[in-house]
Amino acid sequence: MPLATTLTPRNATLLATVAPRGGLLQALVCIVLGSLLLTASAKVQVPFWPVPMTMQTLAVMVIGMAYGSRLAGGTVLFYLGQGVAGLPVFAGPAPGYTYIMGPTAGYLVGFAVAAVLIGWLAERGWDRSPVKALTAMAFGHAVVLALGVAWLSVLFGAEKAYAVGLAPFWAATLLKTLLGAAVMQAAWRVVRRRSAAS
Repeated sequence: MPLATTLTPRNATLLATVAPRGGLLQALVCIVLGSLLLTASAKVQVPFWPVPMTMQTLAVMVIGMAYGSRLAGGTVLFYLGQGVAGLPVFAGPAPGYTYIMGPTAGYLVGFAVAAVLIGWLAERGWDRSPVKALTAMAFGHAVVLALGVAWLSVLFGAEKAYAVGLAPFWAATLLKTLLGAAVMQAAWRVVRRRSAAS
């Protein structure tokens, strides 16, 4: 079924606007490409303990906005499945199940939830407005951080969870929120220009 069949042109995601007749093959290609982006973004990191600072949340937000809720959620789940299977897709060196149940577990679950949330908002036009895109990205990051810190609280207690799982990431999260919203606005400008020129 085409990705854009349930979307009107007014609220179609970026992908559905650029490739409105995409079917199963396109969806599979997008899932693979998205998982590769998530893997690459995991390797761009500043080493912190117990959770490294990576570019993954930026990748999650952009994938969510560009793909829409179902495809973005599927992409993140495919990525997580690769990690559980033992492929070296995560930020840390621990293999598969060991890593996904470790300190980063809450953040990884947050990736999937945030991707679906951001995609859902994009399907309602939030990706086309600078203010709404920024707000959606902030919501997505808040979900990731909340679930991440909640899991760290189970492991280490609330005070330490805040100190190691939230406090060091404020500035980077703000920067990635701004950058993600800017990337989406730039992408939409390119699409609009091409549409106007054709």
